[in-house]
Amino acid sequence: QVQLVESGGGLVQPGGSLRLSCAASGIVFSIYAMGWYRQAPGKQRELVATFTSGGGTNYANSVKGRFTISRDNAKNTVYLQMNSLKPEDTAVYYCNAVHFITAYWGQGTQVTVSS
Repeated sequence: QVQLVESGGGLVQPGGSLRLSCAASGIVFSIYAMGWYRQAPGKQRELVATFTSGGGTNYANSVKGRFTISRDNAKNTVYLQMNSLKPEDTAVYYCNAVHFITAYWGQGTQVTVSS
């Protein structure tokens, strides 16, 4: 059974930082392109940051320079370091694993940026 379990969300003040984690099980983690997406209330789910199939990274313009995606294949975990958070970063953040036509999603973790 495949599971992607996100953690690390919460309430943070503008300008603060959070690190999200996504622990994967049931897949050969190293062959999957891992990524983070988010969905704000009333909006469509959007890409935040992903690893490409070639091992590179891709970021949404809105988070470039502030967010960093990383992975630890030994721990089957992908991370999203979020710095200089803004109120518009408020959303449910989802972990995603893709290999060819196979894709899995986590249940999401809430990030709220507010003073």
